[in-house]
Amino acid sequence: MKKALVIIALSILVVSCGKTAEVKEVKTAYVDTSVLMKEYTEAKDLEAKYKGQAEEKGRQLQAEIARFKQDAASFQSQAQANGQAWAQQRGAELQKREQQLGYAQQALSQQLQQESGVEMDSLVSGVKKFIKDYGKKNGYSYIYGTGDAASILYAEEKFDITKDIIKALNDKYKAEPKTDKPAVKEGEAVKK
Repeated sequence: MKKALVIIALSILVVSCGKTAEVKEVKTAYVDTSVLMKEYTEAKDLEAKYKGQAEEKGRQLQAEIARFKQDAASFQSQAQANGQAWAQQRGAELQKREQQLGYAQQALSQQLQQESGVEMDSLVSGVKKFIKDYGKKNGYSYIYGTGDAASILYAEEKFDITKDIIKALNDKYKAEPKTDKPAVKEGEAVKK
């Protein structure tokens, strides 16, 4: 009976050693995100849309700036003829107008940045979702991003160890003593 058990155990061992474990090939790729955004039609259209809006709204502001420059030029030629009191009053008005034009330029720039930023964020989210779906459909384990902002655009969830790292770091932080240590001078640290 013992010989039979030994023979069965050895045969199981030989059979199990003969089998090779199936290893899934990890399929990876990358996307150059800067080239993608330059070549993607929707991104080009979005850029053109806001460039057009900036030019259109900028023309109105440029017309006001041109009028201001004309008024400033005529002010300089009339200042000596109309006296110092007139020049001070008119100069203050021109300064106030110049300041308002500066604020208008800033407001226009911020408005366009904010509007385009919202649409660009939506576009980027859509691109990331597309790449994720593409990766799943085509059997990729990872799709890396290169270019201006290098990042992982898609990865199988089983490779995500973020929670484990956060837990380990938080546990380590909680375990460290919270006493304030006196500052050690460089020379004293060497002596110890």
